[in-house]
Amino acid sequence: METIKLSPSKEPVKSSPASYQKFKCDGRQHCSQMTSREEAVFFIRNCPNTKMDGDNDGIPCENDSRF
Repeated sequence: METIKLSPSKEPVKSSPASYQKFKCDGRQHCSQMTSREEAVFFIRNCPNTKMDGDNDGIPCENDSRF
């Protein structure tokens, strides 16, 4: 299991290869198209042309208050 540290005020995102099996690259690129931060992490790591990590720090959708 992998832990992704977001910031001191947010909980880390835990992801595992098993959880990634429920996601697939389907052309979505933006945070508004994601249903969870876990899904956004999958997309930035595995799918081409995503636009969810503007500062390239590996943490997608940092300003999305839904997550």
